[in-house]
Amino acid sequence: MTSKPQVYPYIPNSVPAVKAAMLAATGATSVEEFYADVPTELRMDRPLNLPAPLLSEARLKRHVQAILARNTHCGEVLSFLGGGCYQHHVPAICDEINGRSEFLTAYAGEPYDDHGRFQALWEYCSMMGELLNLDVVSVPTYDGMQAAATACCMAARYSGPSNRKRVLLAANTSADKRSHIKTYGRSEIEFVEVAFDPITGLLDRGDLRAKLSQQVAALYLDVPNYFGGIDEGQAIAGLVKSAGAMLIVGVDPLSLGVLAPPGDYGADIVCGDIQTLGMHMSYGGGHGGFIASRDEEALLMQYPSRLFGIAPTSVPGQYGFGDVAYQRTSFDKREQGNEFVGTAAALWGITAGVFLASQGPQGMVELGEGIMKRVAYARQRLSALPGLRLAHPGPVHFKEFVLDFSPSCKTVAEVNAGLRERAIFGGHDLSEAFPALGQSALYAFTEVHSQADIDALVDALREVLSS
Repeated sequence: MTSKPQVYPYIPNSVPAVKAAMLAATGATSVEEFYADVPTELRMDRPLNLPAPLLSEARLKRHVQAILARNTHCGEVLSFLGGGCYQHHVPAICDEINGRSEFLTAYAGEPYDDHGRFQALWEYCSMMGELLNLDVVSVPTYDGMQAAATACCMAARYSGPSNRKRVLLAANTSADKRSHIKTYGRSEIEFVEVAFDPITGLLDRGDLRAKLSQQVAALYLDVPNYFGGIDEGQAIAGLVKSAGAMLIVGVDPLSLGVLAPPGDYGADIVCGDIQTLGMHMSYGGGHGGFIASRDEEALLMQYPSRLFGIAPTSVPGQYGFGDVAYQRTSFDKREQGNEFVGTAAALWGITAGVFLASQGPQGMVELGEGIMKRVAYARQRLSALPGLRLAHPGPVHFKEFVLDFSPSCKTVAEVNAGLRERAIFGGHDLSEAFPALGQSALYAFTEVHSQADIDALVDALREVLSS
């Protein structure tokens, strides 16, 4: 007995007649013949381990909800996770505005079907420019890692006439981000890592001096770095510029209420993730990347992503909003473009703009100061616990820092398991990504944490470490 062909409601072109028509158009008589060019060793020789299809939308919804119910999200427990995706307070106005249909469903509209999206993105770029104290800000890229990778490629292209094809990466950057940058740029760029000082967690300037040369196009550095430490940007910029290279700085925009904008101490390109500006964590978080620079034509032409500007119209007092230097994008140049523009995260740019407008300059200062006070209190309380130590006790930190559990002879996995039993999410385990730090974990503290929350963490860790 032959089984009836399945027509999947959520998979396009699964109707047998449509499949047959598509195969006929390609000149293939079967799916197997269509994929004949794929080498046998690259093919899976067994069916995928998937359950039977759920063709009812109601049953599919129930199935997905049951899977999601297995998770415990950070709103249900006390969480100190960070490392790139953070639990911040999201003002209700951010969700209200980004849920409007003219924004939520407008992926890539043009002026004739635009209902304010272009202006909203221009406003976002303008406020980011004010926060960063820079002239040019891109429409959001897919995420902050994408922005960092593209910034490195921009620097290499900009330095092309001098044949500089090497980019230095600070090793106190997230391992995931370094991996993404290398994967994205490896066909054009040679990447070399610069070590960090294990005592301070800051960039090893001696190693930086040794690796700077006439072949180096740029140094990529996060400030604050992955461990929450704040490297001395001005001193590092001086070293990089003396070698004729560019400085690329990744930054958490939420830190700029209390920290100097990277452009002020010499960064040529600044990038980062806007998840901290009004976006929920959302099982990974709503992410969008920004790239910013000074207004120099040669540098501006290296942007692959869209740039929005404002222009007067024929009606006095009215303005239009749209692309700047459109001819440099892959929309115009196709395969001759700098890079393919790829997926944009315009909705999150609008959300970040709403967040920045709602906070204002003073609100950003107060947010940053509140976070730094919480970090200082947490460091003071936690450093007094027997069985752990601050991995980097010296420098000032923003939002997060590393705890070393090696003195307790417990692994981070054991500590986190004990905290989970007490309805607390501990920090990110760094023992694999940064083995030189031993059994260490990255703990994050934001404005959502009260003094009582930090005290609860201290009490829980005391119990876990003494058990």
